[in-house]
Formats: sequence, structure tokens, C-alpha cells
Amino acid sequence: MAAEPLVSIRHLAKSYRRGAQIVPVLSDITLDIAEGDFIALMGPSGSGKSTLLNLIAGIDRPDSGELRVGGVDISGLPESSLADWRAAHVGFIFQFYNLMPVLTAFENVELPLMLTRLGRAERRARVELVLGMVNLADRMDHYPSELSGGQQQRVAIARALITDPTLIVADEPTGDLDRASATEILAMLQRLNAEVGKTIIMVTHDAHAADAAKSLVHLEKGELLNGNSRR
Repeated sequence: MAAEPLVSIRHLAKSYRRGAQIVPVLSDITLDIAEGDFIALMGPSGSGKSTLLNLIAGIDRPDSGELRVGGVDISGLPESSLADWRAAHVGFIFQFYNLMPVLTAFENVELPLMLTRLGRAERRARVELVLGMVNLADRMDHYPSELSGGQQQRVAIARALITDPTLIVADEPTGDLDRASATEILAMLQRLNAEVGKTIIMVTHDAHAADAAKSLVHLEKGELLNGNSRR
């Protein structure tokens, strides 16, 4: 018997209002993402790929359709419950890192744990573990301005991992990096997927970045051009 998909999307639609005009962004999206997959969402600017990522991550809500993650219909959760769900189940990686410039690498990674009941010693042990996983144990006391772009993105990856989330969502994670740093970050995501078993959903317009993923989904003008195509 086939395992239930980790992410199950059925007939999802999303529009935004621009003045008096309703602008459709996604139309009738149906997609399954298996636990342990590393999927790239590709498409031109305006295709709806970041909107789809935000819906899966519980940042935004669909207009219609069903979106279940780990068996939970997140589109039906009240706002306070949705915020709790995001904190527990989703790790975010952004194109421009979104690090706090006044905090060290250690403090940036620790930040999501400040909302938990963990004591200082346990928080420190976790932060040191994940910074070690991204090869930054020797840079934990440095501020973002003292780190390269690739190192800052590795801090962001460590921060995404710190709560042991169900999903890692990455929006153009290599878009602000040179090719060497981008290759390093993609290899790290592949290792997290292969060795730690993390499910990763990555938005990208870069074919080189998409090559790192196990499967590929193409969006065009808010519609799915193919299902989840395996490599």
C-alpha cells in the first residue's frame, strides 16, 4: 500500500485584489509531495511558484481547494493555530538570508528556540549541533556583516533546521550567491535531504539549482504544466 503524501494539494486556487481588479495567481492546482522528497518549483516570473510555496508553508491562505500537510488541513486552521503550526513544522530559507544584523550567527540560529520551553543549556546544545552540520562551528560568534554571502545562507539553513521541522521551504536560496557559493548551498541541501531525510520544497528559476532536486514541478501562468516529475 502506497504511503500517504506528506503534502496533498487538491484543486487549489488563489487570487489577489489589485484595486478593483481580481488577479488570478493559481488555478486548479493538484499536487502530491512525498515525505523525503526534494522538489524544485520552476517557472517564469509571475507564474505563481512563490505563491504556491507560501500556501504550502502556511504564510498565505488559498481561496478554494484543499491543502493538507502531514494529514492536517492547514487551510482550515484559525490564524493563531496556523502560526503555531508554522513554528513547529516549517523551516524557512530566503534569497536574502533575513538574518538579524545585530545578532551573532549563534543568536540568529537560536532565535526560533526562544519561543519554546527549552532551557539555555539545551538551546545552546542544539545551536552548536546545527551550526556544526553546516560547517560554521568556528564562526558562531561572528555577525552577519563579518560573513560571506554563502556563510550567511548557511546560518539561515541552520536556523531553518533548529526546530527539526517537517518541511524546509526555500525561496530562491541561491539567487543572491555566486556560482561557487550556490553550488555549496545546493550540495548542503542535498545532504540534508539524503542523510537527514528532510523534505525540501525549493522555488527557483535557475536550471542549475533545479538539477539538485529529486523532482521537478513546472508552473506557467498559475497552472501546473506537469505533475511531480521524478528524475
